[in-house]
Amino acid sequence: MLQPYKTILAPGQDEYVIQRSRFIGYAQPVQAEEEALAFIEGIRKKHWDAAHNVWAYVIGMDGRIQRCSDDGEPQGTAGKPTLEVIRKEGLVNVAVVVTRYFGGIKLGAGGLVRAYTQGAKIGLAAGGLIQRLPYATYRLQTDYSLIGKFQREFEQRGYLIQDVLYTDKVQFHVLVPMDEKDRFLELVTELTAGQGDFTQGDDTYVNFQNDIML
Repeated sequence: MLQPYKTILAPGQDEYVIQRSRFIGYAQPVQAEEEALAFIEGIRKKHWDAAHNVWAYVIGMDGRIQRCSDDGEPQGTAGKPTLEVIRKEGLVNVAVVVTRYFGGIKLGAGGLVRAYTQGAKIGLAAGGLIQRLPYATYRLQTDYSLIGKFQREFEQRGYLIQDVLYTDKVQFHVLVPMDEKDRFLELVTELTAGQGDFTQGDDTYVNFQNDIML
């Protein structure tokens, strides 16, 4: 059964400069540790001349795989703060790399923590933080006389009409929140007097950002 989770929508990149050091934050949605490692290696090759390519990732719906690296920065000042940004946002299946080009001025332990924290935040923000919610999918076939009723009810209840096919009857492709499945079936039964013709498809995810469906 699909579970809701938070991640990022797409690869993200942003940068800023502090005390002449340039920090570039990268974020990437990933589904497996191999993908995360390949992403990190790609950034390392791209920025082979950087002072540091600090990274962190969280994999799995329960966040069971969590790794990070300071990549030469003082222990605990870079990788762990980067990982903490991911964890505090409650994100999973995401990898972050913060690249640093040293500007000649040392930031100190506290400064490094703040700098890498900010680098991770801007990379993730550029990727777009989202919540992925599971929905059940249904194909509903009904008479033309019921089109208006179903459309009104679906809209009021927050069911998502993906498409409508017009043949000898009307076919709705509807996405229904998991906790609304029973109510949906009751509605179909009620409006069709028990004659509703529907099939359930595979469950899927719907992306939301700031409570707005994407």
